[in-house]
Amino acid sequence: MSVDPYVYYDGACEAAFKFYEKELGAKIEMMLRYADAPPDMPTTPESKNKIMHARISIDGAVIMGSDAPSQHFHKPQGFSLSLTVNDPKEAERKFNALCKGGAVNMPWAKTFFAKGFGMGVDQFGIPWMVMSPMEH
Repeated sequence: MSVDPYVYYDGACEAAFKFYEKELGAKIEMMLRYADAPPDMPTTPESKNKIMHARISIDGAVIMGSDAPSQHFHKPQGFSLSLTVNDPKEAERKFNALCKGGAVNMPWAKTFFAKGFGMGVDQFGIPWMVMSPMEH
């Protein structure tokens, strides 16, 4: 059994997963478009190339996602994807990459509980926390 986050994007799922592949070393395991659905499944012409379901893995962890139909999309709130990286320099690099084009909510810094910790939102509107723990 596993509990895996499922993230909805406002039309940017493919770009986001390719970005995570480049910056976080994620592996795209599946990317299914609405155009790949059976012919009797209703889709709109503008949604044909959008992502119906995608799956990535990051060092064994799974994140799934899709492009939500615009009438059902809600800005993400009330959660953060949390990335733990043992090497503080690599953690800071990944934090900076994730926040580029997005926003930094808590700048990267050493804390009482971590060698480094920061919070931000990526360019796709997804909240992240990045941490390099004291012990690994």
